[in-house]
Parts: sequence; structure tokens; C-alpha cells
Amino acid sequence: MRFFLFLFLGFSISMVSQINTKYVTDFEKGNGNQSANYEQTIQFFKALDADFETVKMEIAGETDSGLPLHMVTFHSEKTFDFKQLQQSKSIILINNAIHAGEPDGTDATMQFFRDLALGKIKAPKNTILVTIPVYNIGGMLNRNSTSRVNQNGPEEYGFRGNGRNFDLNRDMIKSDAKNTKSLVALFHQLNPDVFIDNHVSNGADYQYTLTYIQTEPSKLGKELGAFMQTKMTPSIVKELESKGVPTSPYVNVWGTTPDNGFTQFFDAPRYTTGFSSLFNSIGYVVETHMWKDYAKRVKATYEFMLSTLNYVESHSNEIKSARKANEKQFKPNDKYPIQWVIDSSKVVRFDFLGFEAGYKKSEVTTGNRLFYDRNKPFKKPISYYPNYKSVKEIVIPKAYVIPQNWWNVIDLLTLNRCPFKRIQNDTLMEVESYTIQDYKTSNTAYEGHYLHRNTKVNATLVKEKFRKGDYIFEVQPEVVKFLVEVLEPEAMDSYFNWNFFDTILQQKEGYSDYLFEDLAVQILKENPQIKKLLEDKMKAEASFANDANAQLDFIYKNSKYYEKAHLQYPVFRILK
Repeated sequence: MRFFLFLFLGFSISMVSQINTKYVTDFEKGNGNQSANYEQTIQFFKALDADFETVKMEIAGETDSGLPLHMVTFHSEKTFDFKQLQQSKSIILINNAIHAGEPDGTDATMQFFRDLALGKIKAPKNTILVTIPVYNIGGMLNRNSTSRVNQNGPEEYGFRGNGRNFDLNRDMIKSDAKNTKSLVALFHQLNPDVFIDNHVSNGADYQYTLTYIQTEPSKLGKELGAFMQTKMTPSIVKELESKGVPTSPYVNVWGTTPDNGFTQFFDAPRYTTGFSSLFNSIGYVVETHMWKDYAKRVKATYEFMLSTLNYVESHSNEIKSARKANEKQFKPNDKYPIQWVIDSSKVVRFDFLGFEAGYKKSEVTTGNRLFYDRNKPFKKPISYYPNYKSVKEIVIPKAYVIPQNWWNVIDLLTLNRCPFKRIQNDTLMEVESYTIQDYKTSNTAYEGHYLHRNTKVNATLVKEKFRKGDYIFEVQPEVVKFLVEVLEPEAMDSYFNWNFFDTILQQKEGYSDYLFEDLAVQILKENPQIKKLLEDKMKAEASFANDANAQLDFIYKNSKYYEKAHLQYPVFRILK
């Protein structure tokens, strides 16, 4: 009897050992400095999906690489209908390898989901976890050992740009890549309470293995931003410290040292967490330090995800309540901030773990170089500025009207689930209309665009004729922030500033000077107000008074012959 019991126990232990061995990741099989490639990552999650009812792997859309985007879900109750689950469960969405040369999150998440499936992590009852194992598939396939020149491992990794060389963490608003369109659709399908984007930093040197970016509290919103800043983040940081993972806000300095303090990173809507904030989702960017050992970076990323899960699991109702309250912050006729600067009046002092730094003669150039002495660590208080303040606001309209010609913009609004209705008959409506008064344009390409900035508009109330089929996008609580950020031209990441409306900047019709001269005489006779404007401008501006061509152009642009479409922003605001 004892022999058979011993044989049975030995067989059971052997089986457990085989099961556990099956789910050892490629990172764990190596020397601590190796990362799973794309095929290994996908096969690993397929194995979890096949063997555990709590894990489900699905195709979530297309990517520029031609390979599908995958999502993997862990739910302890083995159901995966998100329409039902959103009401009772919190959802954490984890994104990996948006910069495929930063694979820490991919390897950490493989272990994290494996440990959830095997029961090494207590199964959450209130929280569902979803991950994108590899977001930038094209970059992951572009495997090399040299492109991350300042990074200490792993031995091989992917590339920052995707298959079309887009930085996907600048693409959330414009959605040029198929990857981004798929992620946006998935984001709205899940409506995550918390979004985590795993990265590796590149900048100053310090003792921390992990720093983090939290969504800027003021931009996130009054209710949710305060909850995150005063409750959630401090709790996660405290738990990480208890596990031997001290953390700091992302060290936002370049070409200098953090000794004199630093500011919160401004996560504009082009970034993943800036985008998620528009839909009242708490966002964290994990930034492990590029020069720390790879194994330590993977472990720290794992612990951040686990501590976030622990907090969300214990505070699920609070998070949902804060999100719902946050939706009520902005409504039509309220003011909405569209331009920000750092708020230097709000400063936090904390003990920073750094290295002494200085300058010495370069051995390769004629100048001096910055260096950090890792043999001289320090702990001293520094200043951190975590908040921004608004420097320009607009009044939120009741709705935006967009002619159906602008299908490229309409497609992105519908992708982001902005409610709309179609005009049923040709209609004359009173709307507020913008004309573009001024803007500056970048001289170099940025993510496939030549960005505009410092945009200025002039607003007037007009009677505008709209056609049957034109779109009215109503400003509703769940999309108000997104609509304002993309449709107000003066907002940093507006569709105007991303060049979606550049055709209105080109004048299509013109005149021949020698022919228009005679007509200009008649225009001034019939329109004394134009004549007075011309004379006033000539008196006020000497350069204009000496420029005959500019004077003739002034008459033309103030006449009925000047084309209406030039500099006319084709998105209109309904105020009443």
C-alpha cells in the first residue's frame, strides 16, 4: 500500500513539474538577458489559451505588418462577454511592445498571465485583465542588437518604428497605422478602467529600476485625477517599495541632471495615456531604466502590474464611481481647457535616489561631457512639479456639424464611437464658424506629417447651408473631451494641427493683376467700407502702403470674388 501511495505521489509531483515546465517562458529559460521573439510570444499565449479555461486569446484586428493583432484575456470566472462584464467588473488593459525595442513588458506579462492561470497569483474576483502581447508586430519582427544603443540588454530586441516606420506612441489621435485603428476599436470595446503601457526609459541616470508616468491629473479630470493622484498612485508606490522596488515619477529631463527637480511629462492625446484620459480611463506608463540589468527590469514591470491589480481588485467600486463622476465635469456651455503650461505654484518635495553627476573633458569631441558617477549614489530632496494649468479655454458647443465631404475625419470620429445623426434634408442653420487667422508649420516631417502649431482662429455666427447627409456630432459626456481635443483647431493635437484639413490652406482661384485692376476700381466705388479699410490699413502700416501688390490682394480678399473655402475651417459649432 505504501509502495503504491509513494508511486502515486511521485507520479503526481512529476506531472505538476511537467505542467510547470511547459509554461516556462523563453526569458526564464535563458540567462536573464534574453527576450522572447514574436513567434515564441504568440505560441506561449496560445498554449495558455489551449490549457486554461480562464485564458482566452483572440484576434483583435489588423496591423501594418500583415499579421493580426492579438488580445489575451484572463477572467477567473471563465466568461468573456465584455458588454455584460463591464457593469460588474473592473478591466485593466496592458499594452506591450509599442516600442518593440523595449520588450520588458512582453516578457513580464507572459509570466504574469501564466502565474494567474496556474494560481500562483490569487485569482481576482472583481477584475479582468486583458493584454496585447505584442502591439508593434512589424517592429518586433525587425529584430536586432544595435538600435537601442543606450540600453543594457536584452541580447536581441525589436525596433522602435513599426512596419511603416511609425512611432505608434505618437499615433493615437491621427491613427495612421492599422495597428492604431485596431487598438482604438479594442479600447472602446473594453472601456478599460485602467490602461498600462509598458516601456523602457532613455535619459538621465539614477538608482531606480522603475519610474512611471501617471496621466496628468488636471487633464484626466477633477474627480478621477484627484482620486488617482491622492489615493491610487501613492498606494501602488507604497506596495512596490514594500517589495523592494522603489519608484519615482518619470524623470523628465534631457541633457541635464534631475538634481534641480523636474516636471510631470505632458501626455498629450497623441500618446496612449493621453488618449485614454479623454475617455476617463486611468493611465500609467511603466518606464524601466535602460541601463539596469534586464532581469531586474522585467521583475519590476511584473511587480508594477501585480500591485496595480491588487489595488484595482480592492477598490473596484471606487474607481468606477470616480469614472462616472468624471463624466459629469464637462457639458455644453462649460469652458474647456485646450492649452496648458506647467503650474509652478504646485510643487512636491521628495527624497530622490540619484547619482552624483558632473562634466569632464570628452575623449572623443572637443567639448565637455555629462557623466554620472555610479560609485556615488545619493538620497536627497528635490522638487517635482506634477500639475499643469490651463492658459486657454473654449466654450463647449452643443454639437459639431461636419459636411460629409470630410469622410477622413468622420471615419475617425465614428471609430471612436462618437454619437452622430445625419441631416435629413438640405437645411440652413445658424452656427459658429471659424476662419484660420494664423498658424505655424514644422519645417521637418514628424510621424508622417508637417505639424501645425500656434494656431489662431476667428469665430463668427453665420447662416450656413448644409446638405442632406451631413453629420451632426452631439457633445455627450462620454465623448466630450475627445471631440473638443480633435475638432477645436487651437488644441495641440487637433485634426487641423495634424494636417487633416490642409486643403483649405491653399487658395484655388486667383486673378490676373492687369485685369483685376479695373474691377478693383468698381469694387471700391460700390463698397465704401472696403475702401475705408484699405485706407486705414495704409495709414497704419508703412510696409503695406508701399506694396501695390498687397493692396490689390487686400481688395480682392475683401470682395465677393474671394473664394469662400480658403482658410474656412469646415467644422461648425452649434451653440444653441
